[in-house]
Amino acid sequence: MVMKTNGFVDGSLPDELKKVLRSVGSEWGDVVDDMESLQVIPLKGAMTNEVFQINWPTKCGNLDRKLVVRIYGEGVEAFFNRDDEIRTFECMSKHGQGPRLLGRFADGRVEEFIHARTLSAADLRDHEISALVAAKMREFHNLEMPGPRTVLLWNRMRDWLVEAKSMCSAKCVKEFRLDSLEDEISMLEKELSHDYLDIGFCHNDLQYGNIMLDEETRSITLIDYEYASFNPVAYDLANHFCEMVANYHSGTPHILDYNKYPGLEERRRFVDTYLSSEGKQPIEDEAVLLLHEVERYTLASHLFWGLWGIISGYVNKIDFDYMEYARQRFRQYWLRKKRLLGSADNYVNGHVAYGTGSG
Repeated sequence: MVMKTNGFVDGSLPDELKKVLRSVGSEWGDVVDDMESLQVIPLKGAMTNEVFQINWPTKCGNLDRKLVVRIYGEGVEAFFNRDDEIRTFECMSKHGQGPRLLGRFADGRVEEFIHARTLSAADLRDHEISALVAAKMREFHNLEMPGPRTVLLWNRMRDWLVEAKSMCSAKCVKEFRLDSLEDEISMLEKELSHDYLDIGFCHNDLQYGNIMLDEETRSITLIDYEYASFNPVAYDLANHFCEMVANYHSGTPHILDYNKYPGLEERRRFVDTYLSSEGKQPIEDEAVLLLHEVERYTLASHLFWGLWGIISGYVNKIDFDYMEYARQRFRQYWLRKKRLLGSADNYVNGHVAYGTGSG
């Protein structure tokens, strides 16, 4: 078994991982003992970790067992606490959400393989699949998770800003206007925090690569909870809309096409499905208000992932142009800020008038 990645030597496996795999194999009881026979398939699209599908031959010879090995990215402690993420992962499993944790080792973990396919960028624009995702998000947000229902978004961004400034050169600080971002974060927190907003357990990173679809049952599974926390659900929806401009499997995965940001009709359809997914028809004002707040929260998404891009550019070795990604997110923030934080001028016939290119 050959894995060429962080912490692995070509042609060998760390003893800790071997121990975990042997434990899993022992529980299964029907796989071959020879670990050199394992097939390793890199799964593309991950930008924090490196992920591999493992096909493990069985003793009967005509079937493989499958599992997932996740190698933690370098410098991830700058973004989240890994122990907290593991607790979230295990709690999700108890709720019947996502894969089961099969074992842990120093540089990563072994997970259950889900027999479903990861969505593509195009799938997010499919009406049926998008409706399934909207309903799943509502279910996810309503999960009973441990800990206080305290919004993490703003303090996490402040922590990341400190981290980014500690890494950046004076030129970098000036280019990304980092010295002004503390005020921007405080301003956004004041402008966007309202008592009427629903707080739920949010995924916070709902790009297409973190959504899986079972083609037979048409069921959706959300995976990868590194950034999950309690937040306004409007933020999670906003972040999902922002992810619709990305294609992380293209020849230039860092390039974001904001012409693909969902238009008003598509956003409204998603919000209506989200609100009605529990069998209750939303009232018009509820849908319009949520749609309005979602658009405003796209600004928080741009700052959040802009800061993430800067830090990742210094600590992560994955082949991805993090700095250019950060530039695009910050550019959108400054372009959209005045319009999205406007007042009644942005309303047309009870709807927020942002057009198809907003984000």
